[in-house]
Amino acid sequence: MHELGIIFEVINTVEDIAKEQGLTEIASITLGVGEVSLVIPQYLRECWPAAVYKHPMFEKTELNIHVIPGEAKCSKCGTYFNIIQTEGYCPKCKSFDKEIISGKEFLIEEILAC
Repeated sequence: MHELGIIFEVINTVEDIAKEQGLTEIASITLGVGEVSLVIPQYLRECWPAAVYKHPMFEKTELNIHVIPGEAKCSKCGTYFNIIQTEGYCPKCKSFDKEIISGKEFLIEEILAC
């Protein structure tokens, strides 16, 4: 489960930003997680309490996760489609050749201070 390591990196990054801004408490953090990023949102949620255990700045922090749809453009016919819903195949021409447009991202979208 690499999600625990990812959460530790998020904590380190947010701590650095909070120190730069003079913040002592964080109300919420919103992460953008792509559907095809190989990061499992549920695992992030499950790791969160253990990861923030010894970080007082995050004692009351709510973790929000925004799932970014995995969208692609078919290389054969140009149709845009959701990769997950169609199992990677173009719904129009059934080709598997595609350019991924979104859904591979992992980012900190928002940090709200108390």
